[in-house]
Amino acid sequence: MLSQTAEYALRAVLYLAEQPHGLPVRVEEIGDALGIPANYLSKTLAALVRSRVLASMRGPHGGFRLAVAPEDLPLMHVVAPFDDIAARRHCLLGNPQCSDHQSCAAHHAWKQTSEQVERFFRSTTVADIRPKPGARKPAARTPTAKTTRTRSRRTV
Repeated sequence: MLSQTAEYALRAVLYLAEQPHGLPVRVEEIGDALGIPANYLSKTLAALVRSRVLASMRGPHGGFRLAVAPEDLPLMHVVAPFDDIAARRHCLLGNPQCSDHQSCAAHHAWKQTSEQVERFFRSTTVADIRPKPGARKPAARTPTAKTTRTRSRRTV
């Protein structure tokens, strides 16, 4: 649903929303905690600073923090610099012309679903989905290399 960059941005913002008193956090700490490469994450966080989702501070006690209170930060603002949720709706069957007037078999059901997804990102805030105190946190995911599958051979 989301690009990898938008997912990383969302995970980083949720991590920052958990920090006490909005203290700045260094990109290396965020990357280590979330299993995201720091060099890739730094570019993602810089884009969030440009879009005024985050604020950055330089120096030995610098880092990134939320520029907006979690209660006032819709998820759409977090992912918008990387993904256009509203424009992502394409014909599921690959038809170049698919609209309410010239629709494919899946159009009406998919239109409703994609509108619900867009509404979710517009109406849900970071505060709505950040982990509650004492809640089990998801494990950090580490980048994985492509794996190859081997077929097991049956012996008769």
